[in-house]
Amino acid sequence: MNKKPAFVIGATRSGGGKTTLTLGIIAALVGRGLKVQCFKCGPDFIDPTLHQTITATTSYNLDLNMMGAACCRQTYAEKGADGEVCIIEGVMGLFDGGEASTAALAKTLDVPVLLIIDSASSAESNAAVLKGFADFDPEVQLIGVVFNRIASPRHRELIEYALQGTRWDGYTGFMPRNDAFAIPERHLGLHMGGEKPLSEQSFETLAETVEASLDLDLILAHAEANGKPADESAADRAGEKLRRHQVQHSRAVRPHSRIGIARDEAFCFYYQQNFELLEKSGIELVPFSPIHDAKLPDALDMLYFGGGYPENYAAQLYDNVAMKEQILTFHRDKRPIYAECGGFMYLCRSLTDMDGGRYDMVGIFPFRTLMNKRLRRLGYRSVVLQQSCLLGTAGDLLHGHEFHYSDIEDDYGTALPAGVETVYRLDNGGEEGYSFGSAVGSYVHLHFGNTPGVCDHINLQLTGNRIDTNDKA
Repeated sequence: MNKKPAFVIGATRSGGGKTTLTLGIIAALVGRGLKVQCFKCGPDFIDPTLHQTITATTSYNLDLNMMGAACCRQTYAEKGADGEVCIIEGVMGLFDGGEASTAALAKTLDVPVLLIIDSASSAESNAAVLKGFADFDPEVQLIGVVFNRIASPRHRELIEYALQGTRWDGYTGFMPRNDAFAIPERHLGLHMGGEKPLSEQSFETLAETVEASLDLDLILAHAEANGKPADESAADRAGEKLRRHQVQHSRAVRPHSRIGIARDEAFCFYYQQNFELLEKSGIELVPFSPIHDAKLPDALDMLYFGGGYPENYAAQLYDNVAMKEQILTFHRDKRPIYAECGGFMYLCRSLTDMDGGRYDMVGIFPFRTLMNKRLRRLGYRSVVLQQSCLLGTAGDLLHGHEFHYSDIEDDYGTALPAGVETVYRLDNGGEEGYSFGSAVGSYVHLHFGNTPGVCDHINLQLTGNRIDTNDKA
C-alpha cells in the first residue's frame, strides 16, 4: 500500500505556539497545492475551526478517552483517505493527559511526531529538553523538532551549538518570534475560525515564514518514511468491529426525523462527527439561529442546543423574544429538547455575564446561571444514565468532556426545584444532567463516536413520539 505523509504536531507544553505553527504548516502546504486533511487530538472545539479556515474542509477530533481507540483509528483512516497529507494537532504537552495524551494517540495511530519546543527565554537548555522528550518513550517516533520563538541569530547559534554531535544535529527548523502571528484569546481559549482571528495577510505571512524557517520537504519525507499505510488503519480489527456495530444500527433504523440545530455566533461548539452519526441514523439536521431568527424551522421533532458563547451575546439573545417564545411553546408541546453547556445556560431562567449584567433567557429550566472569573469545571466525564431518557436507557454509559466558567447560581443541594430530576451519574461522584419535562440539559459535552447507538435511540424516540401524536389526533 502506498504511504502518505502524516504526522502529529506535539509540543513540550501548552502555550508553546503549537496551534500557530500548525496553522502555518497547513497554510504552507495548502499554498503548495496539497490537499491537507487535519485532525485535532483531544476534545477542543476551537482549533478544528481554525484548521478549516485554511483547508476549507472539516477537521475532526480524535480523542482516545471519549471516542476509544477503535473509533479514533476508524475516523483517522476514513477521513484521511482523500488527503495528500494528514496533520494531527496535539493537545497540551506531548505526554500530558495520560491515556488520552498526544503521545498515546500517535502510538495508537502509528503516526510520527514533529516536536515544537518553545525556546523563549532559554538557549542551550533546549538541547536537554529535546533529549528528555526524545528518550522518554522510545515508542514515540520523533521525525524532527522546531525551536519556536527564536529572538535573534545569536539565540539560534547557541541552540545549534548545544546540538552539535547529537542525533538532532540535523534539526528541522527555527521559527522566529513574531507577535503578528498571535491569535487572540478569551476565557474559553482562542477565537473561532469563523471570527477570522488572523487576517488573510497574516496567514500569508505566517506561511511564508514557515517555508523560510522549516525544511518542509524534509518533514514530509520523514513523515512518509515513518508513516503507516492508511489501509492498515482501516483494516484494524477493533475498527472493523465498531463499523459493524454502526452498520447494524443504521440498518435497523429506517424512520426519518428532523432536528433543529442552534448554530450561530453564540452556539458553535459541536462535534462534526456527532452530526454525521445522527444523519446516518436517519435524522435530518436543520440549522437555525437563536440570535438572528424570529421563528423555528417548520416540522421539527427535536431541538439541539450546543455549547458556545451565550454570555458574549446575552443581550441579543435576551432581545429576541420571539425566538424564546417559540422555544417555550416547543417545550410546552412536550417535544424533546437537548442542550449542552452554553445551550443549557440559554434554556435556564437567566444568565449573568462576567460584568454582572443579568439577562432573562428562555426559562425552561428553573435555574439562574452565573459566569465566573475562574474556571469552574474541567475534565473528561463518563456518564451513566440513571433513568431512561432521550439519550438512552437506564444504565447506558456515555462519554464526554466538561469545560466551563459558568455555574448554577443557587445551591440547591439535594433538594432540586419541583419537576427537575438528575439523569446523569458522573464518574467523579457527582450527579448532573437535568431533565424538566421533555428537556434534558447538562454542562457535559457528549461525543457519540464510541456509542453510536445513542443516535439511533434518539431517532426511534422521535419517530415513535411523532407517530403516537398523530395517532391520537
